[in-house]
Amino acid sequence: MADGIVEVDAAGGIASVRPADEASPAERAAAVDLRPWVVLPGLIDLHAHLPQVPNAGLGYALPLLDWLDRLTFPIERSWADPAVAERLAPAIFRAFAAAGTTTVLAYGVVYEAATDAAFRAAEAHGIRAILGKVMMDRLTYDATIEPSAILARTLAESRRLAERWHGAADGRLGYAVTPRFALSCTAELLAESAALARQLGCWWQSHVSEDRAEIDEVARLFPDARDYLDVYDRAGGLGPRSVLAHAIHLSPREQARIAETGTRLAHCPTSNLFIGAGVMPLAERLAAGITVGLGSDVSGGAELSLFGVMRTGAYAQQARRVLIDGSQADAPFSPLEWLRLGTLGGARALGLEDRIGSIEPGKEADLIAVDRGATAPLVGSTDDDVDLSDADQLISRLIFRATDSMVRGAWVRGRRLEGPG
Repeated sequence: MADGIVEVDAAGGIASVRPADEASPAERAAAVDLRPWVVLPGLIDLHAHLPQVPNAGLGYALPLLDWLDRLTFPIERSWADPAVAERLAPAIFRAFAAAGTTTVLAYGVVYEAATDAAFRAAEAHGIRAILGKVMMDRLTYDATIEPSAILARTLAESRRLAERWHGAADGRLGYAVTPRFALSCTAELLAESAALARQLGCWWQSHVSEDRAEIDEVARLFPDARDYLDVYDRAGGLGPRSVLAHAIHLSPREQARIAETGTRLAHCPTSNLFIGAGVMPLAERLAAGITVGLGSDVSGGAELSLFGVMRTGAYAQQARRVLIDGSQADAPFSPLEWLRLGTLGGARALGLEDRIGSIEPGKEADLIAVDRGATAPLVGSTDDDVDLSDADQLISRLIFRATDSMVRGAWVRGRRLEGPG
């Protein structure tokens, strides 16, 4: 809609969406006029690591396991002091909002107090957030816990956090039981964590098939499993409430099983290329009937902006389509299709498509306002002399010319978030 009005009710829901010329003079007088900015659904980041945000841009091309040891585990260990989380988490959520993200599914750290502090910061900020305390019992960076006590302790801590925060803020906050990945977890932890998620009605999140060396190590540690995905399947971790990040190097059997179980995927192209893990065959995943959304995977990815993730993803899929698959005859994903992956695709992955992901009456008013003028190629130009009335062309400009300053406002349930502008 070129010029529209979105009516938000007192509860933060979208009451109506209609052309602006249908508004009465009184409605026009009371409205917040955001023109010429573009109003879009808030972006949904399906995979990020809160404590890693300060590391964004570090570790280019390091192998995954080296990257974890040299950069990731040390910064996560710093959150053993909950004061660090209390200081950084508010700024991290402001940064998400400034990038246009109104919903984030994210990993915390292994420490209960720090994860609790992150939830408190999300509650105060107003962002829609689903967070989880990282669970690790085979490999862990917390040397203060007796190894024999880790399993019982991490389960108890995760339960306490879930009971405190899942569904808090009238459903704006949620909990995701979060075993880091198969390499850091025993089969018992994976099974117990999946059972906990089912019992409490939470989400369950982990990583799968990001890196070939990782896949080889999983095969060594779990010799009875048919493949990487089967490790999670045997644990009861697959299903519509499970979100697995990456899924680059899946076998046909694994892909079919993900589709069969309704397991969701978080596609993180910026991270995948930054670390050098590979390029997901996205068209193949979607054709298999798998629900896919986008993730920044900071700090594996170097930026929080999902517009940047869309841009990187588009370039990567073009390269795969032409150079790897040799399928030049297939149409590339359109800009609008990339936007849908970052909005409605993410909502579907979380099972929240009835609430968020698009601008429709009956949904909640999770919105962003984007200044297309901030993407103009010429300094000082407002872009008024360029015809961007075609939605695909407009979104193309916002994706491929995205800037840090273009998000001018973000709202969750009609409440403006601190960060943008």
